[in-house]
Amino acid sequence: MSKVPLFISFHFFLLFSVAVPSRVISETEQTILLTLKRELGDPPSLRSWKPSPSAPCDWTEIGCNSGGAVTKLVLSSKGITTTKSLPSTICNLTHLLELNLFNNFIAGEFPTTLYECSNLRYLNLSQNYLAGAIPADVDRLKTLTFLDLTANSFSGEIPAAIGNLLELQTLYLSANNFEGTVPREIGNLLNLEFLGLGYNLKLAPWEFPLEFRKLRNLRSMYMPQCNLIGEIPEYFGNIFTNLERLDLGKNKISGSIPRNLFSLRKLRFLYLFSNRLSGAIPSDTMQCLELIELDFAKNNLTGSIPPEFGKLKNLSTLHLYENHLVGEIPVSLSQIPNLIYFRVFSNNLSGTLPPELGLHSKLTVFEVSKNQLSGGLPEHLCAGGALIGVVAFSNNFSGVLPEWIGNCPSLATVQLYNNKFSGEVPLGLWTMNNLSSLILSNNSFSGPLPSQVFWNMTRIEIANNNFSGGISVGITSAKNLMFLDARNNMLLGEIPRELTQLSQLTALMLDGNQLSGALPSEIISWQSLNILTLSRNKLSGQITTAITALPRLAYLDLSQNDISGEIPPQFDRLRFVFLNLSSNRLSGKIPDEFNNLAFENSFLNNPHLCAYNPNVHLDNCLTKTASAAPQSSNSSSKSLALVLAATAVVLSAIASLLFFYMLKTQWGKKHCGHKNKVATWRLTSFQKLDLTEINFLSSLTDNNLIGSGGFGKVYRIASNRPGEYVAVKRIWNREDVDDKLEKEFQAEVEILGNIRHSNIVKLLCCYASENSKLLVYEYMENQSLDKWLHAEEKTSPPGLSWPTRLNIAIGAAQGLCYMHHECSPPVIHRDVKSSNILLDSEFRAKIADFGLAKMLAKPGELNTMSALAGSFGYIPPEYAYSTKINEKVDVYSFGVVLLELVTGRKPNISGERACSLVEWAWEHFNEAKSLTDAFDENIKEPRYAQEMANVFKLGLLCTSTLPSTRPSTKEILQVLRCCHSGSTRRKMGNEFDIAPLLGDTRYVCSYKESKAATNNSSW
Repeated sequence: MSKVPLFISFHFFLLFSVAVPSRVISETEQTILLTLKRELGDPPSLRSWKPSPSAPCDWTEIGCNSGGAVTKLVLSSKGITTTKSLPSTICNLTHLLELNLFNNFIAGEFPTTLYECSNLRYLNLSQNYLAGAIPADVDRLKTLTFLDLTANSFSGEIPAAIGNLLELQTLYLSANNFEGTVPREIGNLLNLEFLGLGYNLKLAPWEFPLEFRKLRNLRSMYMPQCNLIGEIPEYFGNIFTNLERLDLGKNKISGSIPRNLFSLRKLRFLYLFSNRLSGAIPSDTMQCLELIELDFAKNNLTGSIPPEFGKLKNLSTLHLYENHLVGEIPVSLSQIPNLIYFRVFSNNLSGTLPPELGLHSKLTVFEVSKNQLSGGLPEHLCAGGALIGVVAFSNNFSGVLPEWIGNCPSLATVQLYNNKFSGEVPLGLWTMNNLSSLILSNNSFSGPLPSQVFWNMTRIEIANNNFSGGISVGITSAKNLMFLDARNNMLLGEIPRELTQLSQLTALMLDGNQLSGALPSEIISWQSLNILTLSRNKLSGQITTAITALPRLAYLDLSQNDISGEIPPQFDRLRFVFLNLSSNRLSGKIPDEFNNLAFENSFLNNPHLCAYNPNVHLDNCLTKTASAAPQSSNSSSKSLALVLAATAVVLSAIASLLFFYMLKTQWGKKHCGHKNKVATWRLTSFQKLDLTEINFLSSLTDNNLIGSGGFGKVYRIASNRPGEYVAVKRIWNREDVDDKLEKEFQAEVEILGNIRHSNIVKLLCCYASENSKLLVYEYMENQSLDKWLHAEEKTSPPGLSWPTRLNIAIGAAQGLCYMHHECSPPVIHRDVKSSNILLDSEFRAKIADFGLAKMLAKPGELNTMSALAGSFGYIPPEYAYSTKINEKVDVYSFGVVLLELVTGRKPNISGERACSLVEWAWEHFNEAKSLTDAFDENIKEPRYAQEMANVFKLGLLCTSTLPSTRPSTKEILQVLRCCHSGSTRRKMGNEFDIAPLLGDTRYVCSYKESKAATNNSSW
């Protein structure tokens, strides 16, 4: 055999030996991946995975090395759903370096099957549904350089074994349910550059371990809201020289800001907001020139703003609001060329604003409210053409408004109330395209109102100024106007009929002017109106009956005018929170609905008005009628009148005695316990009620029983008036619980007898004896909310569509808001739940059952409770460790009700991982699941998805673990109203950003969607 052919054969052998394995590898890994696809349930997003000669390296999700081996598998956001551990097939890809499963629906525990991926360096499992503890032997993934487990539901302690993954450069564990403290072994990760532990709310309080000093390569430390305490260590400025981002917001860090923190030359983002930092802000910023965002808001910082901040030429965001800073705003800040967000509100700053502020940068957000600043507004605030809002209320600003403020088309809100401005308002300010809220109250502005207002305006507040002239018809061009407050000016003339074209109005306040003429009769178009106040004017004419057709009117003040005629009898249709018709020339009798002490001051100084209730400060209608009769000289007619009056009194007394005798004989015998003991009944009446029309005795039977709970039974009793009923709650005393019953009874009578609100159940009267208690309420035709939400066989009438549920939430919130913010002293219900929210014939909600309610001695003051109160599923967590409670217990319970309305689930859940609706809802949210998956299937419609999502998130806020982080009922009500009106335009993204709506919520409905508003507490 020739040597040449042998050499050639050997050469071809070498070529074959190299080429064949590459093809074999591709075919083998193609098979592995197709198997993996099947094991993952053949997700539709992987339809393109089909066998071919070039597969799998030409598949979008796959990365290969030069030899054709799969090294990268990117399956992020592919809709992968699995409840089991990840298939071990993945590790058959022996060259796999990167596995990305971000944002899928992968459940179960940490996938230990990945331990067999011997070369894996990059692992991203974030935003899935993984739960349970991270295994103690997680360090078997020893080749990892990148590990991201963010936004899952991992619990237990963070294992110390993570400190053995010595190759790690990135470790993200944020937004989970970890407990215990952060292991000091993390300090062993000498190669670590990115560390994220934020939003682990269940971590025990922990301080920075000394071992963290070894993390010299850190570039980003992301640790907001993870229960950090103690002080920021001094070593930060000396060790972390590569740090670019430091986020320690929303913790409990105390002490001062280390001076050497500003020696970090590469630092670009510094967030220390919402902590307990004190002392002055260090001025040593000379070396920290890379800073882009600096946020020290919501601390206890003192001293002045360092002028050295002006040298931070890259700075775009400066947040120093809600501290105790004093002194002037340094002029140097106006020289920063990139400054966009400037928030220093709620401090004690003084002096004038830098004159060139806004001249050298595209200033977008400008908030200096609640300080002691003086002078005028700088001329160049809008020079960059990007200014969204001028928020400068509650200062000492003076002078006239500059002309530029009427020529700044980007403006969405102008809030200058509580200052000393004067002169006329620039005409252009009323007609700018983007302006939605203009708030100028409590200044000295003068001049006439504009002849035209731009259609986009939703809120105008100009109260307590010197505006004069008539109300221009041109104001009706603002078709979306919801709130108009022009009280205490010098406006005159008639109320324009055209004003009734503003169908979106919820509040119209024109008190304290010189308006004349009659109220327009066309006001029936104000179907959204809640508040109408026209007191202290010169209005005349009669009260139009059209006012009784406004279904939402709850606050009406027409006092101190020259209005005459009778009060329309249809007034009893309205459910007023406040009514004042005093100091007019009204005549006739007041409607029966108002013949009670709740309205005793509503009709004063109307000499020709009368009432049947002697407790109302008006003439008695019977006496007035008798005195108005023609006088006769015949003494016999006078005697006859006296006899008739005396007879009426005697007959009335006999009727009462007969009624009480029936009560005593039929109830006392059966229930007193002692045959010779006669019950003495005490009647307390709060409404005009003809008791003789109600057959209590024969109707208190099981056939009429509509509910029971606590210590009472509730019956529906028909009156002699067709179709009308009352509800009677009967409470029987027993010797072993006499004190408790007496306290409950007295609490309910005391509270309901003094509360008058359209969203709180009306107490008509009560009877009390030493043995029995009777409470007589208005009857609620649709009974309680829980019977509609949680009936065994779900009813699906139009009454519980989403719009109706939202109206129920608003009604209940209005009742609670009244209790917490309008009552003096405030009332805590302590047992808010869906079964204590009653529904009338039109599904309007009313708060009921005040047996556990308590009154606070002072607004906001904690109240001591000696025993656990409330209902399981609604009880806030602070009950477990404290007997000191405030109105935030009602907020928590109401948050549960909101979650019930959205999800249709019961407050206590069986057969779920979570044992309560609150836990289930928080898990659902923290696991980044689609919120629509949580909605009640009976009402799930795309057009309501945003509203339902917002109410779901509001329910989460209300059920926060810490009472201090829950919103007030006033804030809750505002957000619910915004949902109802559909005017909430803020994006609700992955970061739970409904929270900024709960600062100053008066303007949330009119705020325009803008990225600049992310942390804005004023708009």
